[in-house]
Amino acid sequence: MDLLQRVENALDTIRPYLEADGGNVSVEEITSDNIVRLRLLGSCGSCPMSIMTLKAGIEQAIKRSVPEIEAVEAVNLTDIDDPEAVVPERLK
Repeated sequence: MDLLQRVENALDTIRPYLEADGGNVSVEEITSDNIVRLRLLGSCGSCPMSIMTLKAGIEQAIKRSVPEIEAVEAVNLTDIDDPEAVVPERLK
């Protein structure tokens, strides 16, 4: 099983919880240095708690199932041009 499929399988274990709150996640890429870049979808893309969800939930689930993954990043948490992005300036 390839790396992407293993990451997707790990995400499938937590997707029901994300979907219950109107959200989801998609894999944008896995870099050559084993960093998973995700896009938070639906309510996850605009939720103030998404940074915690990413680190405490999503990243831990992936690393537990796919130990060679070094880190997990959300592309839309740092994309200031995205009006749905969760960035510190908008967490008021």
